[in-house]
Amino acid sequence: MDLELPLWFEVGSLVVLTLILVADLLIILKRPHIPSAKESTLWVVFYVSLALVFALLMWIFAGGEYAGQFVAGWLTEYSLSIDNLFVFVLIMSQFAVPRRYQQEVLMVGIIIALVLRGLFILAGAAIIEQFSWVFYIFGAFLVWTAWRQAFPGGDHDDEVQRENFIVRMLRRTIDITDHYDGAKIRTVVNGKKMWTPMIIVFVAIGVTDLLFAVDSIPAIFGITQSPFIVFTANIFALMGLRQLYFLLGDLLDRLRYLHYGIAFILGFIGVKLVLHAMHVNELPFINGGEHIEWAPEISTWASLGVIVVSMAVATIASLVASRREQAAVTPDAAAAAVAEEKGTPSTVDDAAIADVAAAPDEGPREQK
Repeated sequence: MDLELPLWFEVGSLVVLTLILVADLLIILKRPHIPSAKESTLWVVFYVSLALVFALLMWIFAGGEYAGQFVAGWLTEYSLSIDNLFVFVLIMSQFAVPRRYQQEVLMVGIIIALVLRGLFILAGAAIIEQFSWVFYIFGAFLVWTAWRQAFPGGDHDDEVQRENFIVRMLRRTIDITDHYDGAKIRTVVNGKKMWTPMIIVFVAIGVTDLLFAVDSIPAIFGITQSPFIVFTANIFALMGLRQLYFLLGDLLDRLRYLHYGIAFILGFIGVKLVLHAMHVNELPFINGGEHIEWAPEISTWASLGVIVVSMAVATIASLVASRREQAAVTPDAAAAAVAEEKGTPSTVDDAAIADVAAAPDEGPREQK
């Protein structure tokens, strides 16, 4: 039988998580560096293990339903956070942020994301408590978002270009230097205080976080209506995101089908929200204001299964496709190199070369 989460558990959890985030921030400030693959792996494993331990504690103190809601919400937010990394990579590249200081930028981005999501969670919880029909809106919004995610008609570069409007406005409003001064956002040039390009990077990251918060909060409210679970799932999804950024590196470009997995998850949760809205319906022009009893309720564990399978299929399919493409290109490239070295025409199959040349450039995965 599921119980209620004890108040001391909720308060204690938030205190401990806050201390961990503060400690992580202090480590960055005192020792700015480029983390190695081993270091990044250990931190990611630590944060993932911490989330699983937290789920186990929830199971012990409140029951399996609460634990299942947390795990499903955490995995959903984690997948959306990985999607967020694609835009972070482009922002870092566009503004040429020195790799040594990218950790600070990512940490600031995570803090901004936590604040924005916290505000969205409070607003969402208050709206849901007063208006049950909002589930119809949330559901329709997620289905629409899923469609944009699967068939975007643009890419991450377009996302960054749209943000350039804000950047241009910022440049016209304040004095900004052409060069970075470490991780500082303010510096002195010829005796005059000026902003560094880092302020532009922070603004771009903040705009990105806002856009992702708009998508992610309705998604997790489709899994649980507990503000505590929603907030902690978001915290755990964002914790370790900085290390994951350095760990994945170029692997992000190989996850070409990730957006399809995320789109399926968002669409599934959108349908689940609409079914839930029908089940608790109070709108007078739908079924006479009565609950629609035949509308099925999708269980938490079914949702968890769909989320795990969707992300696993998208990831495996991406890696298999990438490996096949590399296997097809590598022999051709090697043969061409040998032929060039010998000064003889290449004997590579012309048809194979034509197929590779005609293949569309995947580049970074398309943005929703």
